Amino acid sequence: MSVRVRRIYDPPEPDDGVRVLVDRLWPRGVSKEDVHIDEWPKAMTPSTELRRWYHASEGSYEEFQRRYEAELAEPEASELLDHIRKLARRGPVTLLTASKAPEQSHASVVAGLLKSK
Repeated sequence: MSVRVRRIYDPPEPDDGVRVLVDRLWPRGVSKEDVHIDEWPKAMTPSTELRRWYHASEGSYEEFQRRYEAELAEPEASELLDHIRKLARRGPVTLLTASKAPEQSHASVVAGLLKSK
């Protein structure tokens, strides 16, 4: 299974496979015509409350990860996660985020969960 995380600002690459935007909000400064997005599962993204809590630096990445994994266990998010997992079993999947630090973001949490099952 091939799952990777990239910034939405990076140009598409031929080996990206299915490109999945995992941000709730459309990234600033990016034209929808300039990026190729195959999926945008908004219900699988962190809740507004969790996103604001994490960006306010109120807790650790580990606590954010724990809370986000709990959100991803909810039925609608879980179904979307399973859908992306099925896509990843068929070919490469690239999770796209506007985060400046993708390795400390929700995208890396999703990638870890996709690879764990």
